[in-house]
Amino acid sequence: MEKGKDFYKPEYYENRELSWLKFNARVLNEARDKSIPLLERLKFVSITSSNLDEFFMVRVASLKDMVHARYKKKDIAGMTPVQQLAAINKDTRDLVELQYSTYNRSLLPLLKNKNIRILDAHEDLSKEQAEYVDKYFQENVYPVLTPMAVDASRPFPLIRNKTLNIAALLTKKDGDEKEQEFATVQVPSVLSRLIQIPGKKEKEQAFILLEQVIERNIHQLFLNYDVICAYPYRIMRNADLTIDEDEAEDLLKEIEKQLKKRQWGEVIRLEVEDKIDKGLLDILQADLHVAQDDIFKIPGPLDLTFLMKMYGLEGCDDLRYKPFKPQQVPQIVPGEDIFAQIRKGDILLHHPYQTFDPVVDFIRQASLDPDVLAIKQTLYRVSGNSPIIASLAQAAENGKQVSVLVELKARFDEENNIVWAKMLEKAGCHVIYGLVGLKTHSKIALVVRREEDGIRRYVHLGTGNYNDSTAKLYTDCGMFTCSEAIGEDATAVFNMLSGYSEPLSWNKLVVAPLWLRNKFLKLIYREAEYARQGKKAFIKAKMNSLCDQDIIAALYEASAAGVKIDLVVRGICCLKVGVEGVSEGITVRSIVGNFLEHSRIFYFHNDGQEEIYMGSADWMPRNLDRRVEILFPVENEALMEQVRHILKVQLEDNVKAHVLQKNGIYDKIDKRGKKLVNSQEYFCQEAKRANSKEVNVYQERVFIPAETEE
Repeated sequence: MEKGKDFYKPEYYENRELSWLKFNARVLNEARDKSIPLLERLKFVSITSSNLDEFFMVRVASLKDMVHARYKKKDIAGMTPVQQLAAINKDTRDLVELQYSTYNRSLLPLLKNKNIRILDAHEDLSKEQAEYVDKYFQENVYPVLTPMAVDASRPFPLIRNKTLNIAALLTKKDGDEKEQEFATVQVPSVLSRLIQIPGKKEKEQAFILLEQVIERNIHQLFLNYDVICAYPYRIMRNADLTIDEDEAEDLLKEIEKQLKKRQWGEVIRLEVEDKIDKGLLDILQADLHVAQDDIFKIPGPLDLTFLMKMYGLEGCDDLRYKPFKPQQVPQIVPGEDIFAQIRKGDILLHHPYQTFDPVVDFIRQASLDPDVLAIKQTLYRVSGNSPIIASLAQAAENGKQVSVLVELKARFDEENNIVWAKMLEKAGCHVIYGLVGLKTHSKIALVVRREEDGIRRYVHLGTGNYNDSTAKLYTDCGMFTCSEAIGEDATAVFNMLSGYSEPLSWNKLVVAPLWLRNKFLKLIYREAEYARQGKKAFIKAKMNSLCDQDIIAALYEASAAGVKIDLVVRGICCLKVGVEGVSEGITVRSIVGNFLEHSRIFYFHNDGQEEIYMGSADWMPRNLDRRVEILFPVENEALMEQVRHILKVQLEDNVKAHVLQKNGIYDKIDKRGKKLVNSQEYFCQEAKRANSKEVNVYQERVFIPAETEE
C-alpha cells in the first residue's frame, strides 16, 4: 500500500444501490434520446420499469429486512440501512418522475403524430370505440373477473405480488351514502393488457388498457351498489428467498415451497394513480400495512412494462431499428464436424454479433456422435424451449454419461430450472443441484470423446448463459478449445461440483470462491509494482458490476502508483474517479445500447507479456466469495488480438457510452468534430464483413481512430 494512504475510506466509495439507480437512469436516458427510433425508446421505458420492480423486490427488500433486524453496520460508503433506504426513496421518486414525464410529455405526443394513440377510458371515446370497448368487456373480460368485497365476514384478500388491481368504494343503492364499502378486483393477467380498438380516423392505430376497460364498466360488477370511485393499484412484495440449505433435506422441494411464499412477502411498495381518492388510499395503506414513504403516486398508467408489447406493432418498421441477424463464425462451417474445426485451434465467439448456433450445435453433435462418451455442463438460465436441454436429454437416452448442474437458486428462474431439472432426470441425466451455500454461476461445457490417439476433451467456456434466446440480445464472449490443460481443469471443475474432489492445483482455469479473488488481486498488484519501477502499466477491464471493496482498493493503489486503468462497467460501480492521489488514473464508462452488455474481459499489460482473461464473474463480493465462477485465459495470439480489439472499440465508443465524472454523474461524450464510434453498431457491421469475407476485419480500423496510448 502507498505510504500514508488509506484506500478504504468511505468517502472513496459510492453506495451500491444508488449506483444501480444511476444505471437505470442511463437506461431511461436512451428513451429520451431523440436520435433513437420511437418504438425503441418505448422499449427502454419498459425496461426501466421491470428493472425497478426487481430492484425493489430484492435489494430494497433486503435493506428492509436489515432494518427490521436492527442491523446498523455501515456499507463501504459509510451508510446504514436506514440511510440507504432514505436515499433510495428520494432518488427513485426523481427517477419515476422523469420516467413519466418522458412518457407523458414526449413519447405519447410523438406516438400521436405517428397515428398511434393510447387512449384513456375517461376521455371521450367515439361512439364506435365506446361500443367496441363495452362489447369487449362483456364478451372477454366480465366472465374472468372476480370482485372481492371486504367486510366483517370477508377479510382483506391476498393481493398478489406485481399484479394490477382496481380498488373501489361503494355504497348500497337506496342505502346511507355515508356507509361506504370497499371492494377490489384483480386485473386478469391471462388477458392482454393492451387492447387494440378502432381508430377515430383512417390508418390510426388506437389502444386502450385493460384496467381502464374494467374501470369504465365496473358498475356491472356491483349491481346493487353505486360505485363512488375506482382506481388501479399495484404492490411489490419482498421476493428475496431465504433458504436454509443445511436444514433442507431436498433442495428442490425447499425452493418450490419458498417460491409460494413470495406471494405472502412484506409489501415494500404501493403504487397508486396520483388522483386516487384519499379515503380509498387510507384503506389500502392500512390493510396492506404500507408505510407512507412506500407509497408512490403515479401520474399515468401503473407498470409501464406494457410498452414492450407495442414494440412489435405491424406496419411500423420505420419506428424500429432494422433487426440484426447474428452472423456465422468464420472459423466454423455450419453442418460440418465441429470437433474437427476445434482441433484446428481455439475459436473465439462474440455474441450476438456472431451466432450462438455453434454452441447449440456443439452439444447436439456430441449427443449424436457415437465416439462421445460423456457430456458435462452447467446451466444457470436457459430459454423456455431450450435446444441444449433437448440435446442433453437425447444424449442420455443414447447411453452417454451426462452430468448437468442445474442452478436452482438462479433468481426468478427457479421455477423454470426446477422443470428442466426434473425433465433431465427422467431422461437419465445425472442432475446436480449446486453446492450448499453457493450459486454455480460458471458457464462451462465439457465433451469427452474417444479418438484414434486416445481420449480428447473439448471445452466451451463463456461469459454468458447457455440460453439461445438471450444470446441474441446480450453481448457475450465464448471460447472453444481442446487444450489438454484446460480439459484437465474442466474435468476437475465437474468433479468438484459433483463430489468432494478439490484439486491441489489448476493448470489454466481460476475458480471462485477459493482462488479467484487472490488471482485478481495479484494481477492488479503486479501492475502496480511495474508502475513503481517506472515501467508501462495498464489495466483494461469490462464487466457488469464493480462493487468489491478489496478490488477497488487495489485499483486505487495501482492508480496511485501510476497504473493507467480503463474500465467499462455497465451497471453498478462503487469506484469513484478523479479522487486526488487515489483514482486520477482511472476512467469508467458505461455502454447502454440496443444489446445488453454482458461480457467480462480482463486485460493486464504485464510489462509487455500481456495476459487476457474472460469469465463469468464480475468484481462483486457475491461473485468472488459466494459463487462458483470460472476465469479462463485467452492465450492464442489471434484470439488475443480479437479481444484487445473488442476492448479498444468499446473504450472509443462516443455514441452509446456514458463516462463517469468526478462529481459522480455519468455524462455522454461531446461528439462535436469527432468521428462517431457506436461500438455495438461497429461490431454488427464488422461481423457482416467478416461473414462476406471481404476483408480481414481484425486488421481493419476504418471506423476507429488511431491508437493513442504511449
